[in-house]
Amino acid sequence: MKLPESCEWVLHSAAALAQLSAGDTASTGQLAEHFGVPAPYLAKQLAHLVRAGVLTASTGPRGGFRLARPADRITVLDVVEAVDGGADPYQCRELRQQGRGAAPAAECTEPCALAATMRTAHEAWRASLAAVSLADIVGTLPAEIPDRTRRLLARPR
Repeated sequence: MKLPESCEWVLHSAAALAQLSAGDTASTGQLAEHFGVPAPYLAKQLAHLVRAGVLTASTGPRGGFRLARPADRITVLDVVEAVDGGADPYQCRELRQQGRGAAPAAECTEPCALAATMRTAHEAWRASLAAVSLADIVGTLPAEIPDRTRRLLARPR
């Protein structure tokens, strides 16, 4: 499974937002600077998270992004699917019915063992991501990391 680089960006951004104090926000520019990524492209990816209901965005001098719901109710799968979609990456094209060894269509009424195996793997991958919340991720961090993240993303009041 290969995910776009932007998936890593939004996973880290969402995890950083999960480390903020209640009511605080971080702008695209702050997140982009924090992670050393291009702000215009990160903004497009964060917009996907807003449309998916993972983040909320506000405008103005104190505007920015924050989680749309508590971190324990946002899974890694929610973030990944907001950017990459949820489609099964394995697309069976019924190769069994092509070439010299082609099987008759009547024999190909069920998914082949390879397609079934790939679907099972995809479902296991999705289940593993759905089982981990942003709160779980933040909970694995040493205390100094969320403290540092809050300081680096803090806006002057």
